[in-house]
Amino acid sequence: MTADAHEDPLAELAGIRQSIDNIDAALIHLLAERFKFTQQVGRLKAATGMPASDPNRERVQVARLRALAEEAHLDPEFAEKWFTFVVAEVIHHHERLASGGGAAGAGSGTA
Repeated sequence: MTADAHEDPLAELAGIRQSIDNIDAALIHLLAERFKFTQQVGRLKAATGMPASDPNRERVQVARLRALAEEAHLDPEFAEKWFTFVVAEVIHHHERLASGGGAAGAGSGTA
């Protein structure tokens, strides 16, 4: 598009950025909600002696999320990297719960 096709490119840019900011805020709220549930998983695992990680579930989830990413036209590698990052936090916090250290931080007990 040419510059004259936009009445005010700075206003358009500000509007696009506001949309991005709104999506970022929604993602943070969704992550917080996710972590509330995974804290429950961490407490259950700690109370019953289950291992912090579940490699079979992780493999299934990676495959599922990669397929969802492809459907959404998102790079499946990016989706897998995001999930791997979250799972690493999950395992760390579940291990802390299992050792009696309790959960700490916003991502406590993610699963």
